[in-house]
Amino acid sequence: MTLPLSRRFAPMEAELVDELPSGAEWRFEPKWDGFRCLVFRDGERVELLSKRGQPLQRYFPEIVAAVGALAAPQFVLDGELVVAVGAHLSFDDLLQRIHPAASRVAQLAATHPAQLIVFDLLVDAEGALRTGEPLTTRRRALEVFARQVLRRHATFQLSPITADLRQAQAWLRGSGDAIDGVIAKRADLPYASGARAMRKVKRRRTADCVVGGFRTASESKRVLGSLLLGLYDDAGLLHHVGFCSGFRRDDRAALLEQLLPLVEAPGFTGRAPGGPSRWSTARSAEWQPLRPQLVVEVEYDHFSSGRFRHGTRLLRWRPDKAPRQCTLAQVAQDSRLTPRRVLHAAAGGRAKARRAAAKS
Repeated sequence: MTLPLSRRFAPMEAELVDELPSGAEWRFEPKWDGFRCLVFRDGERVELLSKRGQPLQRYFPEIVAAVGALAAPQFVLDGELVVAVGAHLSFDDLLQRIHPAASRVAQLAATHPAQLIVFDLLVDAEGALRTGEPLTTRRRALEVFARQVLRRHATFQLSPITADLRQAQAWLRGSGDAIDGVIAKRADLPYASGARAMRKVKRRRTADCVVGGFRTASESKRVLGSLLLGLYDDAGLLHHVGFCSGFRRDDRAALLEQLLPLVEAPGFTGRAPGGPSRWSTARSAEWQPLRPQLVVEVEYDHFSSGRFRHGTRLLRWRPDKAPRQCTLAQVAQDSRLTPRRVLHAAAGGRAKARRAAAKS
């Protein structure tokens, strides 16, 4: 058997927005806190591919076994790999699965087995390609597939979907640790491989960034001081956009040891750190470039003038994300200030200053 879909097929992407869209044409799904995964079943062959196209099957043998045991001889699913610990999803436990030792992976698979939350059907059990069909048609086919093939298998869960904006907003408000946002999809559109044809709203403001360099601590060059973060522009240049620090004291030496083998110029190919400013010193201008290989997810409060306004908070490492997917498009909505909004903000600042002066 041969699937009508290449293993190089890229999953559909989402654009980060501030608010969920409204209208009868939209459908909403939870954004699960896990690894995006395309599942290929072609006879005896089972492959799990990450968002960046890397194989995941060696890290999730229990998923491979469960897929191989299903009655359907061929299909392709789009979903999210997650690990549940009690009533919550644990990204930390999921991240531990990316381990070089097969014995450690097998141990974790036995103690904290992963699940696949399925939200799209790209090739059905008859081997028919479904990507050209609108979402509503694909979803009906997926629900039939779930009833006939997945059959409430504990390893597989069907992701819910709704046309009710109020339900989607409720997911954002009360989802706890289960999800980190909501995805909006057009009901009438086909599956757009590699395109940002979906929209996503996250419960907190985060961005995936490339680690383009680092600085050592001011008190010692033997421990990590901060990670230097980068985002790619449309021309493929990696720009320095800020930093991340605040690591635990016990971790800073070990983190530096992990970074040293990746030291390689230039690090940033666009704007580089260490530019002149009234705050910079000779010490703060010192940094080491890294090969653009590592990706981290950080939380931030504001992005303007091409950088994070303040330091960011490290949420987690993202080995499942390709560095080239870390683009400025993630934070574009934070930089769209119209002249009217700028003037309004400035006027508000001046009024606040006048009120403070009057009270003094």
